[in-house]
Order: sequence, then structure tokens, then C-alpha cells
Amino acid sequence: MNTEKIVCPVDKTLNLINKKWSIQIIRDMFFGKKHFKEFKEDKPKLSNKVLSNCLKELEENGLIEKVVLNTTPVTTEYYLTEYGKSMNRIVFELAMFTLHDENDNSYSDETREMLKETFIEKLGIDG
Repeated sequence: MNTEKIVCPVDKTLNLINKKWSIQIIRDMFFGKKHFKEFKEDKPKLSNKVLSNCLKELEENGLIEKVVLNTTPVTTEYYLTEYGKSMNRIVFELAMFTLHDENDNSYSDETREMLKETFIEKLGIDG
């Protein structure tokens, strides 16, 4: 008799990125950010402690890797792992969800198309 408890894969994925800023940090890494200060540039409410904890959890979950460079002063960089890069479709669909909302007048048609193309390029989405 199989006693394995089946956990919903959506729940498992959400548990990997359950911190408030996780998905934004992953998105930022697709867009080239890799240093601690860069993640905070457009997030004034993100504290150093919360960012540090979030990066640590993403690393523990295998989504990012931390590389400490032997420079003066010591430099730390963060990179998406292959596992983290596999979230490209999730990030893309999150962006497209809002861009496809015809009731949202935040974007002109031209801006919507530009944002879509930017996300396709940065996330490495195949047409």
C-alpha cells in the first residue's frame, strides 16, 4: 500500500519562492542584476535584512548561487542556477498576465508590445 503523501506541485513551487521579494529578485537576475545593492535600487521598502534572508533562502532552495570574489574589498555576486533559470516561463507569464488585461489602462499598446519583447529577450523565451 502506497502511503506517500502527494503534495501539490503548485504548493511546492510557491514554497520555493515564498518570501515577499523572491520573484522580483529572480526577475532582476534575469535582467542582469547580481550585486546586493542592485537588488535594492528600485525597492526602497526592501531592507538589508529581508534581502539578505531572501537571497539566503533562494540559495538554499537551489535557485541561485552566491559567488564570493577575492577582491579588495570582497565582492559578492549572485547568479541564477539552471534550476533558477527554469523559472523564466513563470516570470514571463506573471508579466503577461497584467499586459493582457484589457481593463488595465496603465500601458499603451506600444508600451505593452515593448515590455513583452523585453521580457521575451531577457528571459530567453522561445517565440
